[in-house]
Amino acid sequence: AGWFRRLLHKPKPSSVESLKSSHSTTSSPSSSSSSSSAKSSSSSPSTSLATSSISLSPVSAPDISASDSPRWDKSYDVCICHSERDVELVEELVSYLEGQPESFRCFLQLRDAAAGGAVVTELCDAVQSSHCWVMLITPGFLHDPWCRYQMHQALAEAPMANGRTIPVLKDVDRKDYPRELRNIYYIYMALKEKSFRQIRDTVV
Repeated sequence: AGWFRRLLHKPKPSSVESLKSSHSTTSSPSSSSSSSSAKSSSSSPSTSLATSSISLSPVSAPDISASDSPRWDKSYDVCICHSERDVELVEELVSYLEGQPESFRCFLQLRDAAAGGAVVTELCDAVQSSHCWVMLITPGFLHDPWCRYQMHQALAEAPMANGRTIPVLKDVDRKDYPRELRNIYYIYMALKEKSFRQIRDTVV
């Protein structure tokens, strides 16, 4: 019976996971009351006793630049989905990501779409050829049917929200967050530099 009780309790995070959580300030579309109650329950004596017998080995980050990395299975690391109104901010983000030591390969529609290609085809190809998709959700995004289309293509590609879709909220009220993304945590862009780092860490 003791082993069964241990399975029901969440193990303590490893040092790597703790480090990630301390640097990440992602927000949940749902209320934060559940997380606060989880924190209070995790500090109970019974929980700490149950997890003290479980030893966790430190998790090492995968080498995404290695020649045998699954990274090279696709043409792009990141597809940036954005409104035309936000081109300047997106160009800064792309410049930041491509300038990182990992030299992320970004798909930027205005730069990388094939001249003469159909918009629908180019957007679908961009989604399928990328490992993950950053959705820059701004007022312009919410009113752009092509952004909605690309968002739906990304969700169709990874319907279980397995971390490949990265919503980034900017100048949008929480109540206007797209309902299709309600089960996915988002990054709220307040300080641009901090948000860029969060996006980079999430992509890695």
